[in-house]
Amino acid sequence: MYKDKQYTKLLALLKNIRKERKLTQKDIAEKLGKPQSFVSKYELAEKRLDILELRQLCKVLGIDLKEFIDRLEKVLDN
Repeated sequence: MYKDKQYTKLLALLKNIRKERKLTQKDIAEKLGKPQSFVSKYELAEKRLDILELRQLCKVLGIDLKEFIDRLEKVLDN
């Protein structure tokens, strides 16, 4: 499990966006073509996302990667 505070904020933002879009972990997993456990593991910080996975995830969430990074920067600055 990754304990880095900044990474924890990144995961919280992803989860919040998923909930804003009213999507379940299962919904995301199906759109990614992955098992639901993939989503669960990254949301629980048991799996670390690489930039390409993050890009794909943003597409599934319906958020531009640049917009996501802007939101992340605001979260990290607080």
